[in-house]
Amino acid sequence: MSAQTRTADPRTADRPAPPTTGPLAGAVAAEWTKLWSVRSTWWTMLAAVLLTAVTNLQLAIYAVNANTNDDPADDPGTVTVGSVVIDSLELTQYAVLALGLLAMTAEFGTGTLRTTLRCTPSRGRVLLAKAAVTGAVTYALGLLLGGVGALVAAVVLGEWGEAPLGGTARDVAASAAYLALVGVLALGLGAVLRSPVLTVIVLLALLMIVPLSLQEPGITALTRIADGFPGVAGAHFLAGDTDPYPPVVGLLLLAGWTAAALVAARAALRHRDA
Repeated sequence: MSAQTRTADPRTADRPAPPTTGPLAGAVAAEWTKLWSVRSTWWTMLAAVLLTAVTNLQLAIYAVNANTNDDPADDPGTVTVGSVVIDSLELTQYAVLALGLLAMTAEFGTGTLRTTLRCTPSRGRVLLAKAAVTGAVTYALGLLLGGVGALVAAVVLGEWGEAPLGGTARDVAASAAYLALVGVLALGLGAVLRSPVLTVIVLLALLMIVPLSLQEPGITALTRIADGFPGVAGAHFLAGDTDPYPPVVGLLLLAGWTAAALVAARAALRHRDA
């Protein structure tokens, strides 16, 4: 029978065509499924929401008390809800960081990364997929946390709070962008260091301990060095500072640290066994 007159096999005629999505899309879908299939993701997100609510509550109470105590000289006046949300990130960011680093270090701890790499042999593609999923989830989580924090702060501040819609929305969006970048930074460091405890220690050093140590003496040169660290750069971006550099430079510096962590992670995954 010629090819022109050959009939279709009835066993396969109604079978759907295979998916045409590319390999990266498949890797992203796999990482998305893995992230949401483990309980640690849900517990970490719940902890982040509760920590955000409590921290914003505490900061708002401080602002109200400062305006209603017996010494009018230290009254700060009204504060914006967005500024309270931003101030709360100093503590609440670590719950989000846990989500980023566990997306990588948990697979090292359980050995499931070997299975992941057998399914997707390209280590760069696996890392890129993890970064894309982590960035998207932490950004969305950041928006949720910003909304929760803004609501709590607005209720508690009362007459001592201001909540302009545009300004609050910008602060919440900026907070979400910051959390997404530091979440991916945590992912990259987790791929390099492999240990969740060691990764948390290094993150604490980069985001807080080392910059504070450099700023403490009040020496200009050391302060300028501290301004280049990710936590300080992110703080300048969130606060909208113009000194020592514009907010967009702070954002770019933080993004640069995140990109450097991913480059280091790619090198580590390429040259070390899973």
